[in-house]
Amino acid sequence: MPPYHRPVRHLALAVSDQARSRRFYETYFGFVPEASLRADGTLLLHDAAGFSLALHEVAEPIVLPPFLHFGTVLPTPDDVRRFRDRIVSDGCTVVDWWDEPDYVSVKLRDPDGYVVEVAWEPVGS
Repeated sequence: MPPYHRPVRHLALAVSDQARSRRFYETYFGFVPEASLRADGTLLLHDAAGFSLALHEVAEPIVLPPFLHFGTVLPTPDDVRRFRDRIVSDGCTVVDWWDEPDYVSVKLRDPDGYVVEVAWEPVGS
């Protein structure tokens, strides 16, 4: 890998209800909050890998293009299937579901309509 390549380490989202979004990302993606809000009202959440998710509450409607999504991976196909079963049981909105030999993926909507993909594919794919 070239020396300038670095993994993406944070994502900032506009949200309509910060507490609701916080619960969603803590519940389904293992994020935990920092001790306090930033001066501008942004709440930073972190996961075990050190990825930061910034949630900033806005009053205006959030308009998203249909193709917009972001995602994460799970270690096995069965992990993705169990995750899908959990979110379906909890009443989350499933946008898409793939279960192929070399790719298993579920896409769900967060409370503001962002699509989050949880997937597995063989290493090196």
